[in-house]
Amino acid sequence: MKALGIGLTAVGIWLAAGLGAAWAQDVAPAAAEAAAEAAPAVSSEMFTTNNLWMMVATFLVFIMHLGFATVESGLTRAKNTVNILFKNTLIPAIGLLTYALVGFGLMYQGDWAIPGWLRLGGGVGTDAAGLTSAYNAGYTYWTDFLFQGMFAATAATIVSGAVAERVKLGSFLIFSTIYVAIGYPIAGSWVWGGGWLADLNFHDFAGSTLVHSVGGWGALAGVLLLGPRLGKYVNGGIRPIMGHNMPMVVTGVFLLWLGWFGFNGGSVLSADAGAVSFVLTTTSLAAAAGIVTSMLTSWGLQKKPDLTMVLNGCLAGLVGITAGADCVSVPSAVLIGAIAGVLVVLAVMGLDKLKIDDPVGAISVHLACGIWGTLAVGLFSANPDFTLKTQALGVLAYGLFCFPLCLAIFAALKYTIGLRVSRAEEIGGLDVGEHGMEAYPDFQGFLTK
Repeated sequence: MKALGIGLTAVGIWLAAGLGAAWAQDVAPAAAEAAAEAAPAVSSEMFTTNNLWMMVATFLVFIMHLGFATVESGLTRAKNTVNILFKNTLIPAIGLLTYALVGFGLMYQGDWAIPGWLRLGGGVGTDAAGLTSAYNAGYTYWTDFLFQGMFAATAATIVSGAVAERVKLGSFLIFSTIYVAIGYPIAGSWVWGGGWLADLNFHDFAGSTLVHSVGGWGALAGVLLLGPRLGKYVNGGIRPIMGHNMPMVVTGVFLLWLGWFGFNGGSVLSADAGAVSFVLTTTSLAAAAGIVTSMLTSWGLQKKPDLTMVLNGCLAGLVGITAGADCVSVPSAVLIGAIAGVLVVLAVMGLDKLKIDDPVGAISVHLACGIWGTLAVGLFSANPDFTLKTQALGVLAYGLFCFPLCLAIFAALKYTIGLRVSRAEEIGGLDVGEHGMEAYPDFQGFLTK
């Protein structure tokens, strides 16, 4: 525990020192003038409208963290609820702070630099109050930072659900800090930062690969090194471990679907009426198709309709369409979501047969369907520049970078401060073992009266 405390304290000092140095800097006037000249001219009314929509989209992406928290806690056991909620409260904070310190600058090279360190942002053309319209015709520098920062935090949230009910809290927080600060922005720079995959016309509109697969690779690495929960696989069989609160899961999925309107709709990067309404339509139809096909698939294979499969089918459709929501036709969007709904059921069942224990289906939803959605752009997009070959190259490149990186981080934690809680703590629940509290303190007493 002493080593863990030192590690967390060091991370905190690193963040505080870096942010203090960053926010002490001034923006170069010459850079601001250059940006003002380069930015497309729009009326002040249109600029305000664009920026307002981007901020609304940011709010919607933010609410997705509540969706993840409720889905993950509902799909796991009551004795681990506080632990799940705690992680999902820390992740947005870690994501925003690390993105301010190094992530934004790694992803979008800019002119607000930390002396002797990495650049804080891609923000030429910002004044001290961040109110300038010179940064972009669609939004201010600060809007861009906040919108992108919300995306960054999502990658770590994906990992949280997969490693639930047995990972040490401190180890997970250290992993999240490193991965969101370094791994996510480096990978993101290849496309959204104008890097080498962007030059090859790799297309990922809102992050089927750049967000969801990046998180999914981390989830897979963590699960493999942690091993399954106690009692999950017994005598060669699979023992279902039921989640404790299905209403909470349903609420979370609808919050995520709502948030996806900002996730995908905001990725238009303006309030362009035609583009935004089209993206929201393809997004919703893909989710609806994923729900229907996951229901049919699970009902056919399991002989009863499985609510958890249907809910993950919704998320699968959303993840699948995220890469191509702007460039595939409406019928294609339905087909992409429908295939994702089938794929997620098969992936959940396949991982169980391989004894890869993912309590919430995060790997199946975000990795498997993220890969599918990215490849689907090459299959269904009308744009001849978006080829299946380039899309497959991008999928491979992200897998070869993210999976080994996450394995290395998790392995370093495992063989230093430890990765998994003790057997006694896992049986008793992480709420008491890690936090000394319970989500439902009167529940057991009520049952015994």
